[in-house]
Amino acid sequence: MAARSGNVIGVTVPPIDRGERLDSANVLVSERIGQFFVDGDRLEYTEYGAGDRWVVLLHGQLMPRRMQQPLARALAAEGLHVVTLDLLGHGRSDRPADPLVYSMSSFADQVEALLDHLGAEKAVIGGLSLGANVSLEFAATWPHRVQGLIIEMPVLNNALHAAIVAFVPLMFAARYLPWTVSSVRTLTRPIPRGLVPFWAGIVLDTLDQRPASVAAVIHGIIFGRVAPQSKQRKAITARALIVGHPTDPIHPFADAAMLAEEMPNAEFVEARSILEWRSRPERLNDLAARFALSCWGVSMAEEVAQRPSRNHRSP
Repeated sequence: MAARSGNVIGVTVPPIDRGERLDSANVLVSERIGQFFVDGDRLEYTEYGAGDRWVVLLHGQLMPRRMQQPLARALAAEGLHVVTLDLLGHGRSDRPADPLVYSMSSFADQVEALLDHLGAEKAVIGGLSLGANVSLEFAATWPHRVQGLIIEMPVLNNALHAAIVAFVPLMFAARYLPWTVSSVRTLTRPIPRGLVPFWAGIVLDTLDQRPASVAAVIHGIIFGRVAPQSKQRKAITARALIVGHPTDPIHPFADAAMLAEEMPNAEFVEARSILEWRSRPERLNDLAARFALSCWGVSMAEEVAQRPSRNHRSP
């Protein structure tokens, strides 16, 4: 197993649940940045919290792992050991310009390599958009390593046309008009992320692309298998929390609802808006925390009861 290394920082996060948490208590969540290698390519991740109740959170297409930071901190504050990963071609991981290295199966293999690196036998695997599809691919390929699934905005049958319309023009621009991508990067990269709101910083990070690698990523994803086939999805027996968004053309509500019908142990939740989990995350954070803890056989009440002796901050 590869050696684990990284910087350590601490962040104070308020607990999630209103009914079963320590009154006015804050939870100190440790954060550790690490790296590992797959076929010579460097992948970077962040760990939040500690323990054996592992959760892996994956980002959307072209977005950095930092977009999952708020949810990761919230889940870690409830006693879960959360890891966010920059898949190959994204964030601070390596970005090869070869489309052959990008596919759902290779992304799933990277998650499997992450668990090996961390020494985790199983994990709750989750993500949105690309991350949701990679989670499904992982569950179809490595079912014995899945403790549960958190699937937000999957891209399935009803989304393919919209996804092609949204991303193929970007692929062609990056390949044949590379200055369009480079100029955006030149303009946005110098902006200090600490001076802008969190989600504005995520947008800036998403715009920080290199023409050759972004064209390769989109090519590899769009022209490969986007998700496991329906027959394979129906065979996924892991418990799953599936979140669908209304009025989202790239991630149609119908895809999430269809997936919930296909998977035998799925729970379906409708987000109140496309931005609920980003702008007002308390409800969905709470549902995700309860679900992930229950996958590990722990209730929120049991977790809170254990907390004073483990991570309650002294006044």
